[in-house]
Amino acid sequence: MKTLKTVADLTTRLLEIQRINSSASLLSWDQETYMPAGGGEARAEQISTLQGIAHQKLVSPEIEGLLASWIDPETGEIRDSPGEAWDEPSRSLLREVWRDYSRAKKLPSDFVIKLSRECSLAQQVWAEAKENQSFSQFLPNLRTVLSLKREEAAYLGYRDSPYDALLDEYEPGSTIKELRPLFAQIKGRLVPLLKKIQESSVQIDDTMLFHTFDQARQLEFGRMVLIAMGYDFERGRLDLSAHPFTTSFHPTDVRVTTRVHEHDLQACLFSCIHEGGHGLYDQGLDPRYFGTPLGDSVSLGIHESQSRMWENCVGRSRPFWRFFYPMLQQTFHHQLRALDGEQFYAAINRVKPSLIRVEADELTYNLHIMLRFEIEQDLIEGRTRPEDLPGIWNQKMEEYLGIVPSNDAEGVLQDVHWSFGAFGYFPTYTLGNLYSVQFYEQAKLEIPHLEDEIAAGQLMVLQRWLGQKIHRWGRMFTPDHLSRRVTGKSLDPEPFLTYVEKKYGELYRLETK
Repeated sequence: MKTLKTVADLTTRLLEIQRINSSASLLSWDQETYMPAGGGEARAEQISTLQGIAHQKLVSPEIEGLLASWIDPETGEIRDSPGEAWDEPSRSLLREVWRDYSRAKKLPSDFVIKLSRECSLAQQVWAEAKENQSFSQFLPNLRTVLSLKREEAAYLGYRDSPYDALLDEYEPGSTIKELRPLFAQIKGRLVPLLKKIQESSVQIDDTMLFHTFDQARQLEFGRMVLIAMGYDFERGRLDLSAHPFTTSFHPTDVRVTTRVHEHDLQACLFSCIHEGGHGLYDQGLDPRYFGTPLGDSVSLGIHESQSRMWENCVGRSRPFWRFFYPMLQQTFHHQLRALDGEQFYAAINRVKPSLIRVEADELTYNLHIMLRFEIEQDLIEGRTRPEDLPGIWNQKMEEYLGIVPSNDAEGVLQDVHWSFGAFGYFPTYTLGNLYSVQFYEQAKLEIPHLEDEIAAGQLMVLQRWLGQKIHRWGRMFTPDHLSRRVTGKSLDPEPFLTYVEKKYGELYRLETK
């Protein structure tokens, strides 16, 4: 049996590449948190240089020669010696390294450096443009990034759409052809449900969530919840950023960020829980495999399932607040003293079409994603001009959610993703929502009295289950294989749709068939 020791030379080289990438990630994290505004241009050069070096090392003749010893360079098929097969971890590692190598080999190093530099610069201009509510300020950078991403898709190659080449980076194996009917099925159930809710006589009052809340206390409460979830502050940090995110340099150094609004209690709280879900995944990866694909998350859809599970299935549930609401009420006694737990539960689950994706309720959230999915396909495929984006965005917001942004900051500039070239990223949010409920329902089957444990503040029981079932495996299995291992079936939208129909049917007293 061939084991990972057989490919020790390969893993040693991969570890060196990962250390370079981790250094670039550290510079990116600093750019979003503490870097002075004047450092942007120099930082773009630093990051692009490191990413260029990492790319050159990955596509080097040495890596190519090592892979060719074990893999057919034409087909990617892993060779077994007569009477001596590879064990599963080694076979998975070779499969995933070959995938990364094959993709990287198609991209010239000077292109990788240029793309990295332009995305880093665009990200900084985006932040300024958002603050100034000016899409025109960001437009030249967006044009540049979009042109480069189309060029990247051409280098990578595709069968049906250039968008597929970009989507594959974030959700391996996914295509527009597969996602369109899936999204249509979800839309076909969510839109009628939203209409019923809007016609319901039940009116939920959430005004108490928008009083004045001390920002330091909000952060303190968010930190306390992260600790209860199992997020290890000996191996992590909580900082502020314009757009909440999670960055991992190693399972022993995983950092989450949040943002705090003085007049919105939910913004900090739920972004802490959401990013904490990401952080737990990254802290739960097996450090023995760091530097190799087995020490990396399998896909963004699976990664997002962890954050959305914690944020919604747990964080917006009655059991969770049965334990945590008395503490929140004590923290903000003046604002919440007249509000009981059931009223608070209803308030944080109020369905109300909103302008900002990250603040959307879990029902309308997917409509935000579908809007972006359609727009970025049209951008990449050349059907939409970048300069027309604000109008198209506003038109689709009115069509999907019945509301129109009053400025670019709460419209087309609200998300950071396009500034750093993450075209193909948005669909993974909806995939994450679907996976989250499918995994959570399985956890309830396997963990006796899970929701009683959550109601007692014992969140670690879920964290340990997720660590065993999902986190520790890295990229050992494909997303579909992992889903079938954990739940017995491939991705299925039905558990999510049943969950929201039941939850909101009860909350809004809707008639059920």
